Amino acid sequence: MKKIVLVLVCVSMSFLSFTEKDKEVTTTQEKNIVEVAVGNENFSTLVAALKAADLVGVLSGTNEFTVFAPSNDAFNKLPKGTVESLLKPENKDALTDILMYHVVAGEYKAAAVVKAIKDNGGKFSVNTVKGEKITLMMDGNNVVIKDAKGGKSVIIMTDVDASNGVIHAVGSVLMPKE
Repeated sequence: MKKIVLVLVCVSMSFLSFTEKDKEVTTTQEKNIVEVAVGNENFSTLVAALKAADLVGVLSGTNEFTVFAPSNDAFNKLPKGTVESLLKPENKDALTDILMYHVVAGEYKAAAVVKAIKDNGGKFSVNTVKGEKITLMMDGNNVVIKDAKGGKSVIIMTDVDASNGVIHAVGSVLMPKE
């Protein structure tokens, strides 16, 4: 049990470029997932992508979701021109697929994720709203997500509450198989 608590503390402290001020602005139960993202400058690229893919309504509703939200730095790691290309109207389907690959139905707080990883032999796979799996695992004190193409992303901030779920910020964009 002490190990789980230590892992949760370490994961929760790995905010990287996020500040306590950012978290204070975004941790209100009165705002939905999109409103929380809009209120945090570290998610401005994600917000632009959600608007371009017409997903604001989906993530603003009453259904509960867990969003593994790529930070601006995560989007900046993509090859030059990728984000601009994805934001074009003709690439809306591809953008939608990528964004929905970061969303899981239901609310999975950090403690539940770490417990599921432990209870499942060190890995926990879950279906995304896109319909493809992501696999969560521990790497030292960090929770890491492995995508369908074998890429890995570290969760850099956990448990940002919203009225319709929770956001965990990730350091890399997850890529679906298709």
